[in-house]
Amino acid sequence: MSASLAILTIGVVPVKEIFPLLAEHVSEEQITHLSLLGKMDPEEVRREYAVDAGEHAIPTRLSDDSLGMVSREKVERDLQGVIEVLDNQGYDVILLMSTADIRGFVARNAILVEPQRIIPPLVASIVDGHQVGVIVPIPELMAQQKKKWQVLENEPYYALAHPYLATEQELIEAGKGLIERGADVLMLDCLGFHQYHRDLLQKALDVPVLLSNVLAARLASELLV
Repeated sequence: MSASLAILTIGVVPVKEIFPLLAEHVSEEQITHLSLLGKMDPEEVRREYAVDAGEHAIPTRLSDDSLGMVSREKVERDLQGVIEVLDNQGYDVILLMSTADIRGFVARNAILVEPQRIIPPLVASIVDGHQVGVIVPIPELMAQQKKKWQVLENEPYYALAHPYLATEQELIEAGKGLIERGADVLMLDCLGFHQYHRDLLQKALDVPVLLSNVLAARLASELLV
């Protein structure tokens, strides 16, 4: 029997873009995508996942394309429940597609790929002393990104450019500004960025561009046997 893959996201994420990266090992029919909040009414999300005292807020894209600030603790609790259901359903690999600061999930049988745990040390080993410039989509993610990339030998430089709202030229200008400050590798660490954006920057700026969702998808594809 062919391997099966479940892609799990918090909010609305255009995961179809990564399907070609998985096609070598699994057919599209054997890929299931579940979104914890992506099909819920935004007001319901804001009510049920409100950030209470002592909890931490994480941003996610909701079904009306608005930005929702939701409780990390409530999201982690319910994602673990979904992972347990998928695990019991017999999926071989569960890919958690999220750049949020969430981790610590458990699957008994499936291989669970958590980008937040895997990608930072992987990128650190790839760049190995180079100066990284990170393009961040929204200001609300800046503090989380700075915490995430503490594993790099050199503290990264940061710039803002949104994958849906910024024009091609604005994205290029963000990358150019990072290079002018000394970056020689660019990182696109948002699920809204795809290979199109990476190719655009590499062609315009002639520097390596890493894409976190591609790294996670390729790793997941190697586990599908």
